[in-house]
Amino acid sequence: MSVLLWSGVAALGGAGAVLRFLVDARVRARVPGAFPAGILVVNVSASLALGLVSGLALSHDAALLLGTAFVGAYSTFSTWMLDVSGAARDRLLAVAAGNLVGSMVLGLAAAAAGRAIGLALA
Repeated sequence: MSVLLWSGVAALGGAGAVLRFLVDARVRARVPGAFPAGILVVNVSASLALGLVSGLALSHDAALLLGTAFVGAYSTFSTWMLDVSGAARDRLLAVAAGNLVGSMVLGLAAAAAGRAIGLALA
């Protein structure tokens, strides 16, 4: 990998992480309650974006930069799992189950939709 590609991964990864923070904070400020709506919005939109990247006819380097660096840093599997386990620990079972099932169903649908859009555009 070239220095330029490494620099792109670092810059786009940083941008994805900052965007995740901003989107999560904005949604949490607008949607009160125990359900982690911000992380749901982040992960579903990341699924859509990664589906789109996978459907487009991108070069290996472009797919690496957009998919791995930007979308990978934007999405957050670990926070999602922490939110689910925390809700279960706090006996908020409807929140835990809704987050787990809702994230999986919406994420898969968003990824499929993004891929279909990418294939249509490619």
